[in-house]
Amino acid sequence: MEYVIIGNSTAGIAAAERIRAIDKQGKITILSDEAYHTYGRPLISYYLLGKTDAERMKYRPADFYEKNNIKTLFSVHAERIDAEKKQVYLQGGKSLKYDKLLVATGSRPFVPPMAGLDKVPYFTFMTYADALALEKQLSPEKRVLIVGAGLIGLKCLEGIADRVKSVAVVDMAKQILPSILDEYGASLVQKQLEKHGAEFYLSDSVSSLEKGSALLKSGARVPFDILVVAAGVRPNVELVRDAGGKTERGILTDDRQETSLKDVYAAGDCTESFDITCDRSRILALLPNAQFQGACAGVNMAGGEAHFTNAIPMNAIGFFGSHVLTAGSYCGDTYEEKKGDTYKKLFFDGEKLNGFILIDLPERAGIYTSLLRNRTPLSQVDFEAMKKDPGLMAFSAAYREQKLARRV
Repeated sequence: MEYVIIGNSTAGIAAAERIRAIDKQGKITILSDEAYHTYGRPLISYYLLGKTDAERMKYRPADFYEKNNIKTLFSVHAERIDAEKKQVYLQGGKSLKYDKLLVATGSRPFVPPMAGLDKVPYFTFMTYADALALEKQLSPEKRVLIVGAGLIGLKCLEGIADRVKSVAVVDMAKQILPSILDEYGASLVQKQLEKHGAEFYLSDSVSSLEKGSALLKSGARVPFDILVVAAGVRPNVELVRDAGGKTERGILTDDRQETSLKDVYAAGDCTESFDITCDRSRILALLPNAQFQGACAGVNMAGGEAHFTNAIPMNAIGFFGSHVLTAGSYCGDTYEEKKGDTYKKLFFDGEKLNGFILIDLPERAGIYTSLLRNRTPLSQVDFEAMKKDPGLMAFSAAYREQKLARRV
């Protein structure tokens, strides 16, 4: 059996591990646009902070590929899939034959049109190579402008804020982190970032760029020496779409992670998942989701049987020691606790917990996550107690007995 995996990050590695656990003899080939051993993408800001290095960024040990008998093709771009001939065509004219194929191509930076951008050098911040390129330009006298106040832009800010003279962030949204936080939660995180010298231009956007400065639509002019564009991402769906597979915003799969193309699977940020907290298919570009999808695909590619049926949006992120945990969908009734720099907000309806926001309250977040992922009926818990102090004792006696029995 010949397995080809396009993508060398979380989903691709999870698939390779599960394939090898089932099929000890099959040939596994991983190909990647990047030049590096698999690494943890969330760690690139910590690399710039000096809290990690290239060796510790490795997502698996240095001998991972050798130990698992995996062939690697680095700095290789897959250009086209022929699903009938079961071939992957590579840049340069070569091709790979496969019996089972996984597309784990992730996403790419979205660079919005901005007048003058073609005349101004800029950086993106999604890969280790991006971080290395940006690092070469950092120095204490440099001023940095980041376009985008989402997760990528703010992690970039964290990585460079103490290495440059100033960092300004501009975003069209009225708050930072608009995809994962409400207005109050965003204000807490923004205050933390402002303590490190960050300046924010919100409800604003870049009208035009010239060397050394950006003119915003508000009329403000922001000077900069380094420009970082972190305005979002776009899933890499083209390989499957151009081969005739079904795609929308992301690649569409069944709950076995198989696409509409026979023997072609997909996992990770390039795919859509069925979000059980809002009962609809959408992009869930999250590391745990990629791990679950990749593992599921690997089992099925190797002839096993696995289904991924409990996808939820979930983020765990930190900025300068502050912890932000969010999950689920923000709909229904709410419960809030505001104490100093900490914040809890739960979203629920009559039957289920739908989502939560926790800022600097990481303790027992797993209880709330379990309620979400298992869609536990609130009738099985003392939800009034659970709101304030999530713990096993808030569950019914029968539920506790069942949970404890599983640990024996």
